[in-house]
Formats: sequence, C-alpha cells, structure tokens
Amino acid sequence: MGNINQAKIGRYIKQKEGYKTFTPFAFPPKGGFKISPRLYKKHEEAIRLVGKLDGITRLLPDKDFFLLMFIKKDAAYSSQIEGTKATLQDAVAAPVTEEKARLHPDVDDIVHYVDAVNYGIQRAKTLPISLRFIKELHERLIKGARSTHHAYPGEFRRSQNWIGGRSPEDASFVPPAPHDMNVALGDLEKFVHADDDFPSLVKAGLLHAQFETIHPFADGNGRTGRMLIAMYIHHAQLLELPVLYLSSYFKKYQKLYYQKLQGYHDEDAHIDGWLQFFLEGVAEIANASIETCTKITALRDRDFEKMQKLGKKSAASTLEIIRKLYGQPIVGVAEIAKWTGFSPQGAYNVIERLEKLKILEPLGDAAYGQKYIYADYYEIFDDTFRATKAHRK
Repeated sequence: MGNINQAKIGRYIKQKEGYKTFTPFAFPPKGGFKISPRLYKKHEEAIRLVGKLDGITRLLPDKDFFLLMFIKKDAAYSSQIEGTKATLQDAVAAPVTEEKARLHPDVDDIVHYVDAVNYGIQRAKTLPISLRFIKELHERLIKGARSTHHAYPGEFRRSQNWIGGRSPEDASFVPPAPHDMNVALGDLEKFVHADDDFPSLVKAGLLHAQFETIHPFADGNGRTGRMLIAMYIHHAQLLELPVLYLSSYFKKYQKLYYQKLQGYHDEDAHIDGWLQFFLEGVAEIANASIETCTKITALRDRDFEKMQKLGKKSAASTLEIIRKLYGQPIVGVAEIAKWTGFSPQGAYNVIERLEKLKILEPLGDAAYGQKYIYADYYEIFDDTFRATKAHRK
C-alpha cells in the first residue's frame, strides 16, 4: 500500500507584494490519500478507546454537570498554548460571584472559550458544521474578550496574516492569500460532509490540520481549530457526550504539535507524521478520560453514601448542591445562596455541613470572600492541584 505522504497539500506562490503564500491545492487531493497499514492500526486503537469512552459516558449520571469540567480543562490548556498564563483553577474560579468584576484578561479569554464550546454544542443540534457554524463559534470566542484586538469576531480575514516573524517576508509560515483562502474554505466545508472512505478520526485530524493551514481568521485560529476537533467527533456520532478534548495533549507536547503541523503544510508534506501524532493523542486522551469517568463514579458513590447519614430533607438538598458542584467545584457563600435560595447565613450553614462531610474545604485563607473547593473532585481534573495538595500535607 502506498504512503499518505505521496499527497501534496499545496505550494508556495509569490504574491505581487513580493512575499510567498502557501496556497492549498484542491482538498482532498484528487489522487486521494493512501493510508499506511501503520496508520490504520493506530486508528483502530484510537477508535476502540473512543468507543469505550462513549460507553462509559452514556452510563454517567449527572453527565451535563460533569461535561462542564471537561470543557473548562480544554479551555485552560487551549488558551495556554496561545500564551495565556491562567490555570485551570483560575478558569474554574472565574464564575464565582466575587471574581466576576475583576477578571484578568487571561482568565477572560478562558471564560469566552468555555462559552464558545457550550454554544457550539447546542448550535450543532440545529446547524451542521459549516463555514457559518465556524464563524459563529469564532464570534463567541472573540467578541468582548479583553485581550483580543483587531480580531474581527466571526469574520474571515480580508488581509494577509502570518505566523512567526515581523512580516510575511521573515515568517515561519504564511497562510493563503484571502482569495485562495476562500476557495480552500469551500473545499474544507465540502470535505466535512463528503460521503467518503476516510476513517472518521483520520478525517478529524485532517480537518484540524487543514483549518490551521488555511488560518482564516485574524486571531483565534488555534483555539477555534481545536474546538472543531471535538465538534467534528461529536458530529460524526462517535461520542454521544462531547468529552474528548485534545488541548491538554497538544500543550503537553506543544513543540512537537507545532512541528507536526508545520510538517503537514510543507510543500513536501509529511501528512502521515501529523496523523500518527494526532491519533496517538486521541488514544491518550480517550484513555485518560475513561480513567476520569471511573474516578468520578467512585467518588460520587462514596459521597452519596455519606449523605445517607443525613436526614431525608437535608440529604435531598445536599444532593442537589453536590450535583451543581460537579460543574462548579469552587464556590463561595453567594453561589450556595443562589443555588438554594437561602440567606447568606443559611448558605454558610450548608458549607459547614459539607465541610463536616469532608466534601468541601477552604481554598486558601481569605479574610473576606472565602472560597471553598470540592477538592477530591477537582483534583481528578487537575494533576498540579494534586501535587501542590500533597506538598501542603
């Protein structure tokens, strides 16, 4: 069997301004991609784990609450790839009432990302993945974000952009000129819905790499392109619940991520190398997500058992609060009051009850506006918190 590297994605063409832009050929290439046996094997393993993850998430109770943490984790890592310094803990703490008025721009970017993913999941129910869908996703990501300038939310660029360097002349990569960009976007939209023989996860990998090659927005291409992976996997009905997000994998191997994308859109394209890296990521993250779901279920069983010791009325109200903590595991008195309708003192009494049950614990030692964290749940998603918690002990 031939090798996928025989296919060419595009070539550099000199523009009247003097610099060269990478101009995609018709996509997918007319000769098609010939996928190597090794790549098929990697796809088999990745699709097996995605299927296993789908089975586990279908059995999860309170799945919509759990989904929020998967999205927040992806938002934090995807934003960090772009240079954001905010952490997952910053992202999770952001909705806490006392924090809203003074969000750091880095955290604000993450909040917009979470909003965009949530919007995309709902919008995909009525609008298929299309150029319109991508523009709407981008608009939610960028509009009103404090650290984004001249990004034209929801609009494809009308001028040249580039990656690295001070100008297109010394850039590490120059995406297609606007006219060629629009042609390439049309091909990409058709590719999403084409009835072809591509293995579904290979198609997801090609979709991301081709989108990053086209780079159709003035800003936010990386984050939008990473959202599209999860949206496409959900669209392809591989996962009922969209819990597979690759940003933590791309952040872990960030240098390699950029190298593999660069290799994909070289004139001498190394498509196979990118797809191997991508499928290894799908397998790694699917496996990690399976483990996360297993831990969530065990913790949920443990904490529900604790509540059996409470009176019937207290147990019912406490259960409802814990369900909300799955989506928002860092809270203050104001959040509990909002959820329950209790007075501030009543909300504080609830927090004390949850502390006695060893479900909530104080986060830091603030004199005012104390926050509390569902630590055993939160640390399932955040390895760094687990490490610092062990260090504190």
